Amino acid sequence: MSGTAHGELARVVRDHAGRLAAALVSLTGDFATAEDLVQDAVEAAMAHWPAEGIPDRPDAWLFTVARRRGLDLLKREARYRSKLALLQWPTQPEPDDRLRLLFTCCHPALPRTGQIALTLRAVCGLTTAQIARAFLVPESTVGQRITRAKRKITEAGIPYRVPDPDELADRLGEVLAVIYLLFNEGYLTTTGEASHDRDLADEAEFLATLLHRLMPTEPEVMGLLALIRLHQARAAARFDERGGIIQLQDQDRSLWDHAAIEDAGRLIARAAAQRRPAPYQLQAAIVAVHAEARRWQDTDWPQILVLYTMLLGVQPSPITRLHRAVALRYADSPRSALAELDQLAGALEGYHLYHATRAELLRATGHTDAARAEDERALALATNPAEIDLLRQRLQWR
Repeated sequence: MSGTAHGELARVVRDHAGRLAAALVSLTGDFATAEDLVQDAVEAAMAHWPAEGIPDRPDAWLFTVARRRGLDLLKREARYRSKLALLQWPTQPEPDDRLRLLFTCCHPALPRTGQIALTLRAVCGLTTAQIARAFLVPESTVGQRITRAKRKITEAGIPYRVPDPDELADRLGEVLAVIYLLFNEGYLTTTGEASHDRDLADEAEFLATLLHRLMPTEPEVMGLLALIRLHQARAAARFDERGGIIQLQDQDRSLWDHAAIEDAGRLIARAAAQRRPAPYQLQAAIVAVHAEARRWQDTDWPQILVLYTMLLGVQPSPITRLHRAVALRYADSPRSALAELDQLAGALEGYHLYHATRAELLRATGHTDAARAEDERALALATNPAEIDLLRQRLQWR
């Protein structure tokens, strides 16, 4: 099977696995059992479909395998057996089922890293490799986190439900983080042959929309939904016909979805009116400044620099400092941005965008040989095919 065909197969499996998990957890009330059944069905699909082809109804195929496996495993437990025997396909989990599964995975009794890893795996269908890249940790570490979290849910009898209103705040941070990481993986993939995964990005927007319906006045929920919609609004202009990245300054802005940009702007304004600035709102405001500029030359870089400074105040991180340095380049000078970036060498030595950004700044200040060396470091670390292609082009041009 070609790499492209295998990628399509994996995408189909992933798309249906999350929905099947939500349906089975809702049915049995047993998270661990439902997850095991889904994984058995996924493994069966990956074993059979490469030779037999993807069935016309992949959802029904996966369900049938999970149901048969469940009857075999749970034949001694009458209450599960009777429920499984009565269940017929098709069945689609209600939107509330997705939220229940999301909040179950993000229960405060679980460690934060376990919450996010388990949710990305069980609800969103990401592989352990994709999750590991998001956390910048080994796959084995992610696998252990997921296993421990599943065991804790079972042993502690954590209920499968959306929390009561007074409990929502304790889990909101993790739920938002999961949706954000899911969108990032769709925006620029870390594994596979595709440069992006629109289905994952759409899934993140769907979950953020459900969360907004549940918590319509929560400013950070509005901020994250606005952030996702702003990025989605540029989807038609981000890649060329070969799948290569078109950088922001070169994008055809007439292809942007300006209605979505205006809708996101309204969400940002409603969130800002509550005067509780936080990371997702500030990130959305930064992207909105870019989106509202008619041309790249019209970008309000001083405003973006102010927003990044505010973001550092509420959520300090090397990645935020890296992005702030890019704004500093245009608001001040490449030299001042390079001085800022040099302070991050230890923290971001293994991050390809650190080296790619440093290469641009070195080139802008006349250090062409050093810039080439940085591009080569970035290329060695990059995993997204579109980013790899862009870096190779840079090395050929220079």
